[in-house]
Amino acid sequence: MLVGNTGVLPASANDVQMNFMTVTIPIALSLMLFSLDVMRWRFLAGKALLSCFLMILSALIATFIGYLIYRDTLEDAWKVAGMLVGIPVGTSANLNAIGLALKAPEHLLVLTNTADMIMCTPYFILMLTFAQRLLSLVLRPFCPPARVQDGAASALCAEDQTKDFDDYSGIFKPSTLRSLAVASLISGAIFCVAGLAYTLVPKDFNMAALIISITTLGILASFVPYIHNLKMTFQFGQYIMFVFCLVVGSMSNLEAIVSTMPSIIIYTGIVVYGCLVIHIVFALVFRIDTDTVIITNVAGIFSAPFVPVIASALKNKDVILSGIITGIIGLALGNYLGIAFAYFLKNLSFQ
Repeated sequence: MLVGNTGVLPASANDVQMNFMTVTIPIALSLMLFSLDVMRWRFLAGKALLSCFLMILSALIATFIGYLIYRDTLEDAWKVAGMLVGIPVGTSANLNAIGLALKAPEHLLVLTNTADMIMCTPYFILMLTFAQRLLSLVLRPFCPPARVQDGAASALCAEDQTKDFDDYSGIFKPSTLRSLAVASLISGAIFCVAGLAYTLVPKDFNMAALIISITTLGILASFVPYIHNLKMTFQFGQYIMFVFCLVVGSMSNLEAIVSTMPSIIIYTGIVVYGCLVIHIVFALVFRIDTDTVIITNVAGIFSAPFVPVIASALKNKDVILSGIITGIIGLALGNYLGIAFAYFLKNLSFQ
């Protein structure tokens, strides 16, 4: 954002920036999905899956409430609503993928990303500090599961599952580079195949078809052992996401942010904090514990790499695996839900 507002970038850079925005999300998305382990979902506790579902439902309710408030005053409110669904369900990666799929104007995409940063930063600090004590006033405490035996224990080893998400060491080893080269070729092939869907559907839905196709093919590819076991594909996809964030930030316009930002900031706040409040109410009804509510919320908003950080703050290793898997569930479902919900609102009549 600082680079974008200092005038060092020439006006001709806009085309390059737009090309980066268009390419980085589809490539990063499939790379991040290659590490998905669908078969491991059966090890999740029922409460964790239930909490994940209730968080998604809470996100849709909070987004709909915000849409009712801003549908007549906010530019392309239905597109903003679709993008905002991506925040609590599947991180900013989904927000940006949904925005591209809905053909949201670039300035609206930049503003929504900025609002995401502004509203989610204090949320993350809250989760690191006082959230457990506050939620424990109304929710039941976490009950550690019975210790599993032998083979089952190794399948549920949380530490083994987390190290691949937040560790970039060894990424330049020749064997790792070869794996990433193969993964890049597969991701590029998925992009090309999804491009066929892009060309076959009506113009108004071609980007939506592209993103949904990439998401589906990425999940299917994760079932192939060779692809699933390629080294550090999640980290590489995350790195490409960092490139995307740099490009988006460099396209920011502080003058536009000052003049049009308040509505999007408030709407984003309604979604992020409204989702949390509604989720807590559901957790009371369904008797879900404090730590599970916190870890599934953080996994949805900030993705799997942040799960170990929050689990450490909670002093609870048992929730790490649940957070990682529900975070990946959100990453996989976020695009479908955001795009579908946006078109639902677009065609919804309040007459």
